[in-house]
Amino acid sequence: MYRGSRPRILPIIITIITVVVVIAILVTLVRSLLNPDKKTEQPQTPEQSLESKIKNQDPIRSVRWTVRGPIVADEEFKSYQITVSPTSRKYVIYSGYLDRVLDKKEYANNSNAYEQFTYALVKLNIQASDNKSNDDIRGVCATKGLAYVFETRDGDNTDTNLWTSTCKDSPGTLNADTLKLQALFVNQIPDFKPSFNNIF
Repeated sequence: MYRGSRPRILPIIITIITVVVVIAILVTLVRSLLNPDKKTEQPQTPEQSLESKIKNQDPIRSVRWTVRGPIVADEEFKSYQITVSPTSRKYVIYSGYLDRVLDKKEYANNSNAYEQFTYALVKLNIQASDNKSNDDIRGVCATKGLAYVFETRDGDNTDTNLWTSTCKDSPGTLNADTLKLQALFVNQIPDFKPSFNNIF
């Protein structure tokens, strides 16, 4: 009896496997027919490194440096921004928290000058900064000192935002040497006049 039952088991196993495979194929087909709008997931492009964002020579790319004074009355509050792109350099001085423009200067730029400038930024090891931490600088270094913000921009959108301050309890996310960064940006503006002291 044992010998006779053995050949019957093999066809049963093959039949079961075939039925399972056919059911799986049918379920897949039914799902794809019922959800025709569901798109196949596109592979995500890896996020650009900070270094590649800084060095990017696309005309709409830029880097921006903002220096903000202490939190004081609106009439006394000051800040300024220096924005450098492959085609231009801009220096804007603001008054108040609504960024009323006090003065604005704009100069042409070229890709060779921008390349030298951005490579100098990278040499300051700015790409080692911690861009995963809190990028909210509201209220930072409120009563004295300055806050600094470094941004990489794609057109009108900021894709990297790093900050630090002169206050020891608010080191921020920017790990590069602030004085050297300040010097690099200020040196891009021929008529730069300090807003806060003889350096800044």
